Amino acid sequence: MAPISIADLVAALPAEDIWGPATSGDNMLEGVPYAPFSKGDKLGRMADWTAESKDRAGQGRQQYNRNFRDQQVYGAGTSSLFSIQTAEDESSFSVVDNTRTSTKRGFGRGGGTVFRGRGQRGGQLQRGGGRGGFQRAGAGRGQDRFYDNRGGRGGRGGGRRFGWKDYDKPQRTREPSVNIRPEWHMIEEVDFSRLSKLSLEAPEGEDLETYGFLHYYDRSLDKAPVKNAERRLQSLDRAAYNVTTSQDPIIHELAEKNEATVFATADILSMLMCATRSVYSWDIVIVHQDGKIYLDKRAGASIDLVTVNENAYDAPLEISEASGKQEQINTPSALAMEATFINHNFAMQAVIESEEAKVPFSQPNPFYNEAEETEPLASKGYKYRRFDIGLERDDEPLQIIVRTEVDAVMKNPAGGADQQLVVKALNEFDSKAPGSGNALDWRSKLVSQRGAVLATEMKNNSSKLARWTTQAILAKADGMKLGFVSRANPRSAAGHVILGVAGYKPREFATQMNLNLSNGWGIVRTVIDRIRSLDADEPADAVKKYVMIKDPNRNVLRLYSVPASTFDEDEEAEVEEKGEEEEEEEKDEE
Repeated sequence: MAPISIADLVAALPAEDIWGPATSGDNMLEGVPYAPFSKGDKLGRMADWTAESKDRAGQGRQQYNRNFRDQQVYGAGTSSLFSIQTAEDESSFSVVDNTRTSTKRGFGRGGGTVFRGRGQRGGQLQRGGGRGGFQRAGAGRGQDRFYDNRGGRGGRGGGRRFGWKDYDKPQRTREPSVNIRPEWHMIEEVDFSRLSKLSLEAPEGEDLETYGFLHYYDRSLDKAPVKNAERRLQSLDRAAYNVTTSQDPIIHELAEKNEATVFATADILSMLMCATRSVYSWDIVIVHQDGKIYLDKRAGASIDLVTVNENAYDAPLEISEASGKQEQINTPSALAMEATFINHNFAMQAVIESEEAKVPFSQPNPFYNEAEETEPLASKGYKYRRFDIGLERDDEPLQIIVRTEVDAVMKNPAGGADQQLVVKALNEFDSKAPGSGNALDWRSKLVSQRGAVLATEMKNNSSKLARWTTQAILAKADGMKLGFVSRANPRSAAGHVILGVAGYKPREFATQMNLNLSNGWGIVRTVIDRIRSLDADEPADAVKKYVMIKDPNRNVLRLYSVPASTFDEDEEAEVEEKGEEEEEEEKDEE
């Protein structure tokens, strides 16, 4: 029998039984997606449906590697390509999972769940957004934990801390600086994040008129005090004035001459320019009349008070939180009155009063009446300065006149003209009391660690120091003198001692504390533009009044439209009270 070749056997088989590789025309897998793979994949199994659950053991395809956790593995996540898209309506079908979740939760780099605070990528932000909201994450055994973006934590169990020492920061509810009345209409609300983005090139001011006089600074205060011979802070009776914008006769004269469009005082303008650093509530009254805008303050405004540790992470306790008698003198209101008293007296004690050596300005003090006043005048110089805050797109120039103040004058060590100074005082109440802001003990550290003491004050009193520096720059002062005044007894606010004085140049000091004057001028220009746009259709002689308030518990400014007679009755009541007090004093003298 002749041998049969393989070719003959293949030819004898039926066509449907042909085996071997399919031809290009026989595509058996048409429509089925192709799963890519990499050469590093382990091909131990044809299909491994438990790959995702075995990642931690390293058996799955997406083996976890902490060094390359942000890189994607080639071909990963392709199981979704084979998912079946059902066409049936399963809205009425549900599955109850009775399996217990693992009680072990990992946090940080080695864990399976990472909670990220504000400012980090990949945070699972829910419920309330990024400003002070809450994140909710299911913890083990059915318990809930709430993580505050600002660092607070509630519920049981431990967790990450999102801010430095913010985890135990006491939550305070402060009162507004002025009661919001029902007839007030809120026009706009602006948060600090938007204000901090504003910028306007800082203008160079020019002097229009000067009033008052200055005494020479007592340079003996610059020397380190001798131990056991501390200089006491004296209470001096001197006439000093802080008249608001609308009651300043010089500003009225300049307004009638159309010297500018906007008028303000340095203490009011500095509060607005440094608004983003403030924590406590404050308010500014804005009056628009006859095409002029006046930045004003009401009687008894909180702007006149000097705050203490306003920016400290553990600010002084409120009255409702203070329990003991010692804590009562360390409340924000009590400390503000004490600091205001210290600044008033320190500026007068820091000069050498001499009628022969004083430096007079071009005109006398505009607020002093020799016929009625019994107290001698304090060393104070008022400089009315004009700043151009216009832009190229403006149809007409926009200028602002600011009444600035300087406190003393000093001989120039390098020769030349005398240097004008702004004199202020920082005060220490008790380095061990709540609200001290981890301040160093000034008596033992001021001489050896003055830089550390000042750095702590910059952190705890950022708003106050920024305002003082802004006022010095607005007045074009040559220097700043900062006194360090402490209580003679930490448990009593009656007596104080001067521990030392440090001198700084205003612009260099602004650079040290990261103070941006361009941002402040941008805030001022934005507020003025907003007021002018609101009254664009009003008659020129109409009187429009607004109140700008800093929210006591949020970093927000609110602008209210108020009736033109708002606060007028308060001023009348204050005048009546002063009249009654003067009558009582006259009766007592008789």
